Amino acid sequence: MAVESGAIIETGLAALLFAATFLVGGRVHPFRSLVRDRRSVVSFGAGMSAAYVFVHLLPELSEVRHHFVESVDAPLRFEGMGVYFLALVGFLVFYGLDHLRAQLRKPLAGEHSALSFRLHVGGFAAYAGLVSYLLVNSLGETSTSTALYAVAIAFHFLSVEYALRREYGAAFERSGRFVLAGMSILGWAVGLLFAMPPYVLALLVAFLSGAIIMNSLIMELPSDQDGRFLPFVAGGVAYGLLLLPLS
Repeated sequence: MAVESGAIIETGLAALLFAATFLVGGRVHPFRSLVRDRRSVVSFGAGMSAAYVFVHLLPELSEVRHHFVESVDAPLRFEGMGVYFLALVGFLVFYGLDHLRAQLRKPLAGEHSALSFRLHVGGFAAYAGLVSYLLVNSLGETSTSTALYAVAIAFHFLSVEYALRREYGAAFERSGRFVLAGMSILGWAVGLLFAMPPYVLALLVAFLSGAIIMNSLIMELPSDQDGRFLPFVAGGVAYGLLLLPLS
């Protein structure tokens, strides 16, 4: 599949945005003049990401199912309902990853802590690579959908970066952020070089949808101790209203 030069530039800029979010997201406070508390900005972005999940991503699963059924020549049992099951698999995989990380962190021993770090960062490296791959090889190819995807995912990655930096500190600063940033660029580059059949893309989108929903729950929904309720709600409502006529 030949990718148009305009799409290469648009998706490349989005991949660079993802990489920059991991590299400098913890150092940059773009709205310092308006909001002093950086956690409020993260919560506002988390609300935006949650809006993307509910207003755009969940309805898109129905379209993904349609693409899957149309692109497979053989008769399908359950009329492509397996797409929704794969979204559940994506949800459960990242739930399992977070559960295993928590179990490994309990002993607080250096070896367990290092294994938890490698497991957690490795899982999110694959996640970032898949997100960037689907920038190039998506089921919807308009500039508007690319921009909506890029903005929502960038704020989603800001929350991921915040959570990983808070949990792993110097280890994430030393190597984790570079791994995630590198995978964001690598996934985009692989997407330019290798295109998969539409039915495989549909399955990848379904898996990623479930993973985004899970990660929105475990990393972005504010906790009583750390979240900012009003910025979270404001981000969700504002971005949801923006998405409503565009989705």
